[in-house]
Amino acid sequence: MVELISYPFSERHSSARIEGLSLSNFDQLMSPAMKIQDIRVFVATWNVGGKSPSHGLNLEDFLQVEGSSDIYVLGFQEIVPLSAGNVLGSEDNEPAAKWLALISHALNNPYHDSMHSSDSSPNSKHFKFNNTFHKQSLKTLSKKLRAYNHLLKDCNCSWDNPMSNKRKERKYGDPCASPFSDGDPSIDEFLSTTGISLPKRLNYRLIASKQMVGIFVSIWAQRDLVKDIGHLRISCMGRGIMGCLGNKGCISISMTLHQTSFCFVCSHLASGEKEGDELRRNTDVAEILKGTQFARICKSPSRGMPERIINHDRTIWLGDLNYRVALSYEETRFLLEDNDWDSLLEKDQVGSYLFKLL
Repeated sequence: MVELISYPFSERHSSARIEGLSLSNFDQLMSPAMKIQDIRVFVATWNVGGKSPSHGLNLEDFLQVEGSSDIYVLGFQEIVPLSAGNVLGSEDNEPAAKWLALISHALNNPYHDSMHSSDSSPNSKHFKFNNTFHKQSLKTLSKKLRAYNHLLKDCNCSWDNPMSNKRKERKYGDPCASPFSDGDPSIDEFLSTTGISLPKRLNYRLIASKQMVGIFVSIWAQRDLVKDIGHLRISCMGRGIMGCLGNKGCISISMTLHQTSFCFVCSHLASGEKEGDELRRNTDVAEILKGTQFARICKSPSRGMPERIINHDRTIWLGDLNYRVALSYEETRFLLEDNDWDSLLEKDQVGSYLFKLL
């Protein structure tokens, strides 16, 4: 559960910029002009080992769709094999589009509908992929699923004119209308070959998605929240071969929801447990924090949007971090069986480095 902060438009420019919202300083920040709203954010990460989605893959349990979160942030690693061809050659975006189709299918088809479908066989919930895929159709699908991408990237602060209390007007269509209603032949062909059946009205819209070699992240939001999201920015940093290629690294996505800034960092850090490997992971994290910078798009002179990861109100780091518990298997198992969590946390490489930086 995440708590959001918002001000009446007439009060926003006169309020001081809020740094690092936390439960400890809510009391001193609270004022009659402030409104707190709770939202549910579901965050998940999965290293799929270079394999495309299987024919019978069901994401409904993985996404816990029965819980109906407001925002879903989903990070994947190794959606393509980390071969020289994929790292150095042109990007293979077909697996990413398959994941988008699966996610949209799971989020936009109510859990109880699939549970009580007319087909009562054990596999009736599964989304069946056909072996035939058309690359252009998949590219088109990923574009179709995006919700008003050009508007989400805009600044949606109130007008700079102090005499105006109106929020900058952004013209949206029906937020839940199907993006496939225009009869695009390539989309029709894709849907027919994959067996996917998307509803005519979508409950969740794709806010952002980005691939860097094997790293892939997508953000989905309930349709009613789309109009309150803005300042969408994406930054990628490769930390793989030669310290710069995309087989390792991160994709960072910055956005605002109402007056709260979010940063989602999906990373795949250096692997290994030999001497020096932990230092490589620490170096990756330090370079990501130092080198990731978001473009300036906010047009309000009295409200600057964060340009660095650590400057956001809410930062969520996910991915295959590859950090270890710095103990042998035998020692770790003994502490687990003894429920000695304090000793385990002392040897947790994430806690000993990453948390100190954030």
